[in-house]
Amino acid sequence: TSGGCSFGGRFYSLEDTWHPDLGEPFGVMHCVMCHCEPQRSRRGKMFGKVSCRNMKQDCPDPSCDDPVLLPGHCCKTCPKGNTHESLFEFFQEKDDDLHKSYNDRSYISSEENSNRDSAADFVAVLTGVMDSSGVARARFTLTRTSLTFSITFQRMNRPSLLTFLDSDGNTAFEFRVPQADTDMICGVWKNLPKSHLRQLEAEQLRVSMTTADNKKEEIQGKVIKHRALFAETFSAILTSDGVHSGMGGIAMLTLSDTENNLHFILILQGLVPHGILVSAKVPVRVKLLYRQHLLREIRANISADDSDFAEVLADLNSRELFWLSRGQLQISVETEGQNPRQISGYISGKRSCDILQSVMSSGSALTPGKTGGVGSAVFTLHHNGSLDYQVLVAGLSSAVVGVTIEMKPRRRSKRSVLYDITADFAAAQEERGGGRALGSCGRIEARHIHMLLQNELFINIATAEQQESELRGQIQMLPYNGLDARRNELPVPLAGQFVSPPVRTAAAGHAWVSVDEQCHLHYEIVVNGLSKSEDTSVSAHLHGLAEIGEMDDSSTNHKRLLTGFYGQQAQGVLKDISVGLLRHLDEGTAYIQVSTKMNPRGEIRGRIHVPNSCELGSRGEVVEEAEFDDLVFVRDPAELRKDPHTCFFEGEHHAHGSQWTPQYNTCFTCICQKKTVICDPVICPALSCPHTIQPEDQCCPICDEKVEEDPEGCYFEGDQKMHAPGTTWHPFVPPFGYIKCAVCTCKGSTGEVHCEKVTCPPLTCSQPIRRNPSDCCKECPAEDTPPLEDDEMMQADGTRHCKFGKNYYQNSEHWHPRVPLVGEMKCITCWCDHGVTKCQKKQCPLLSCSNPIRREGKCCPECMGKFWC
Repeated sequence: TSGGCSFGGRFYSLEDTWHPDLGEPFGVMHCVMCHCEPQRSRRGKMFGKVSCRNMKQDCPDPSCDDPVLLPGHCCKTCPKGNTHESLFEFFQEKDDDLHKSYNDRSYISSEENSNRDSAADFVAVLTGVMDSSGVARARFTLTRTSLTFSITFQRMNRPSLLTFLDSDGNTAFEFRVPQADTDMICGVWKNLPKSHLRQLEAEQLRVSMTTADNKKEEIQGKVIKHRALFAETFSAILTSDGVHSGMGGIAMLTLSDTENNLHFILILQGLVPHGILVSAKVPVRVKLLYRQHLLREIRANISADDSDFAEVLADLNSRELFWLSRGQLQISVETEGQNPRQISGYISGKRSCDILQSVMSSGSALTPGKTGGVGSAVFTLHHNGSLDYQVLVAGLSSAVVGVTIEMKPRRRSKRSVLYDITADFAAAQEERGGGRALGSCGRIEARHIHMLLQNELFINIATAEQQESELRGQIQMLPYNGLDARRNELPVPLAGQFVSPPVRTAAAGHAWVSVDEQCHLHYEIVVNGLSKSEDTSVSAHLHGLAEIGEMDDSSTNHKRLLTGFYGQQAQGVLKDISVGLLRHLDEGTAYIQVSTKMNPRGEIRGRIHVPNSCELGSRGEVVEEAEFDDLVFVRDPAELRKDPHTCFFEGEHHAHGSQWTPQYNTCFTCICQKKTVICDPVICPALSCPHTIQPEDQCCPICDEKVEEDPEGCYFEGDQKMHAPGTTWHPFVPPFGYIKCAVCTCKGSTGEVHCEKVTCPPLTCSQPIRRNPSDCCKECPAEDTPPLEDDEMMQADGTRHCKFGKNYYQNSEHWHPRVPLVGEMKCITCWCDHGVTKCQKKQCPLLSCSNPIRREGKCCPECMGKFWC
């Protein structure tokens, strides 16, 4: 896999920058900027390290006497000046290397994402290297920083390894091709480093595929941009009958929107013989054949440096269109003269790993309504032009009387029905208002295949009460994103009728959910029928509940936010699923619920059943925050290498739980957690002095020596650093590292360091144990816990105290949380509720002014008129 940085449950590409988002109620830390710095290991592999810093100290000085802090900004600005410039924009002008990250969702509009998702047209023709006669066509889609690929191949066994090569010929990414019985390969290269993104845009990447059989075949080609990919609806792979010819090509074809003209572009490789001048013209014939009978012929000239060309076959007759729809037309390219060379292939509907699907909602019906019903459909287009379909409806107000595939109505009262599949529909006996349709359309016309692959067809559900249309949805190609569940399983329908109590909504949706070998949950949600106002505030949660009516706002133990909504789609991965939630998924008592501004307690919902054997919860990359306090003393290096949980970082092995200061940034502390290195910035203490400065050689600000009597602070031999007056820290004692069982303080008046041992709480058991080698204090084993007294029974469901960060709080105690690099969050209040920490952001009143401002020390913005004249 490619290198990158993991931070806050998200993965960032190399060179990405972002403001950390701590989630509700903290939100985005606009005064903190993080950067994924690229590093290279001794073996040459790229990896990333997170570097974060407080940007408030770099704020420009406002030119006015009374600057104000605008909501969502870090630096103060003048009320009548340029109030739209954020600190992020300020640093973009200051530092050209500070690029906007596609992972930083707070800075990307849905329109930008939509454009980004669709503007990714790359293709490669792979032909034989050495002794291989195989040919492959690879299509690539760039979505933000992930490159998905769909590859079909001919005249070779299924490859076992796919390799991307950079401009220097080095391996940039490897993909192990899973075994299968098809000629289609689907995959994704996630989190491309910016250097490789630039090479992709400059057409400097190559892709190679090799087999693992005795022949060891290899084919290779260059990844190029091509605008024709946007309009392509038919395609062909061109191969040679010769053995080990090294020739090949692809044809990209599309029909005219109004006429029966077939436009095509040929990309050819190896057709011009070696030894011919690069610029020399070679005449070729392009033929359209049916069962070896010549139908059309076009003559053209190609050269070694310009072997691609485009042409139009005009006015195809009805027979040619019929053969086109059945995959029976053949396109051939042949050189003229002595020793002619020829490649050819059969034309069929475009094939890819993308999926044809549709969500039907009452809000998209011909006469929009709000029934709370849902329809979900998945389609498969075959090489011979047949179209398989699976349709499911639920929550309808009356019986289904019609299921049709249609074009967009030419007039409001005139429907354009292409295929009626009502005969394949069967109502569900156990569920009122539901049913399924399974079948195949064997006579899809070429024009309709073109429209289907251009997202121009619809599926319509008519009922006894709504005989024109109760549900309707556009059939759309959903780009492949690496989720294999959508190719093997039907999506789960999401409807307002499934919410408790039922919601009569115009929206509907469906979702694919799967659990992988590491017990990570992958999800993809598609919603239809929402209004624009609802579209801006869509959120989804995964719930684990025994009964549908049990859910309320206090159900936090088995409730997870599903992030990643762009428009009306969401996809993502949850890597830290609880055992309880995985059990609900396995037993079929889990639900996905999508909420909106209009229906915050649920707009649509669906029941999720994903069988799994994850008795111990998720495994792998994500570590719970509570584990960060573990400490394991440094052991013998030979013993460390044998430990499967050891981390290898900057040329050294580190034990699980150990902490150290990285060489690349001394203002960070790194920790090893089960082979994963996590680096966090140094937490600076709050200083009591009125004036502070930031020394260049120190991580944290100190009191201004011009004002304070004790500017020097304290020098500690352990870490060989100066510490500001009043600073507290865990001592670093070689060779043991950071000792978290002790806390040192710099006494500002004397310059002395005072260290004391952490006091452990008293225990009631007779034989306490230390659960982890890094634990400072012992605990009572679960089996040795004394029985509860009558007055303690109310505490049985939870502990008496709460842990938040490194501090413990008593039941009902309130506090303001502290955030690294930012300090105390006075606008957020947390409290301990029987062992459960709850936090709430101060509720601000709605303001009628258009440009509210926030005064320093105030939590809520105010209208300028309240204190400006």
